[in-house]
Amino acid sequence: MSRPSALGRGLGALIPGAPPTGVAEAAAPAGAGPQEIPVDAIDPNPEQPRRAFRPEELRSLADSIRRHGVLQPIVVRRAGPRYELVVGERRWRASREAGLATIPAVVADLEDRVRLEVALIENIQRSDLNPIELAHAFRALAEAGATQEAIGERVGLDRSTISNHLRLLELPTEVQADVEAGRLSTGHAKALLQVASPERRRHVRDRILRDGLSVRAAEELAQSSGATRPRRAAKSRPGADPNVQRLVDSLRLRLQTRVRIQGQAERGRIEIEYFGADDLRRLAGILLGDA
Repeated sequence: MSRPSALGRGLGALIPGAPPTGVAEAAAPAGAGPQEIPVDAIDPNPEQPRRAFRPEELRSLADSIRRHGVLQPIVVRRAGPRYELVVGERRWRASREAGLATIPAVVADLEDRVRLEVALIENIQRSDLNPIELAHAFRALAEAGATQEAIGERVGLDRSTISNHLRLLELPTEVQADVEAGRLSTGHAKALLQVASPERRRHVRDRILRDGLSVRAAEELAQSSGATRPRRAAKSRPGADPNVQRLVDSLRLRLQTRVRIQGQAERGRIEIEYFGADDLRRLAGILLGDA
């Protein structure tokens, strides 16, 4: 995914009245500056978009902090008698490893949604988030009430990019782990999303990893392994009810298999395809509310 040179309207747009010069400055109230806060009085952000912290990078940063100190303050907000991280968890972790008693921090008054947006944008600016971490962050923003268009505006990405990242969370956890670890690219993951059968999806995933398939080769293998794509509206039969077609597309996306509706809105039948006993159990679980 290409990184935008400017993210939406900048962090200054997230915190009214703040200068859009940097993360710490943008989060700080007017006239406020960094202060030394005990490292042990700070708790991590439970909605930190970044989930993977490489031990070797933390050790290297801790060595730098021992020699030069923390050059850029972190951003925190008050949480009762303690503080909660907003930006700078890697610096905070490395400072603990370096044995620092205090760390320079800007104390900001941020609402939950703004806190998440600031943390997300800071990580995107540093190119630190992998595609799955981005997907979880986008989903958290969506669950907080933001539309995909609004999320895209905030982080400087188009709506289709947001939607494609969110679809990655439909993949099994082991495939998501492959993407997080860099064993599979986002393109490989998109190819796997097209495969309806869990068994066939595992087969395609194993082939990609074993043979080092390119994205194009993975797409071709997915197609030959029973891939399913929602039909475009242009391919609908003449006179088809557009509401029925939208329902078909939604069912295909939700069930990840071929779905057909024969008849009209008033009367007809729904056909759902499955590929093997495991796939039938998967579909039954979704339809019965067990999955």
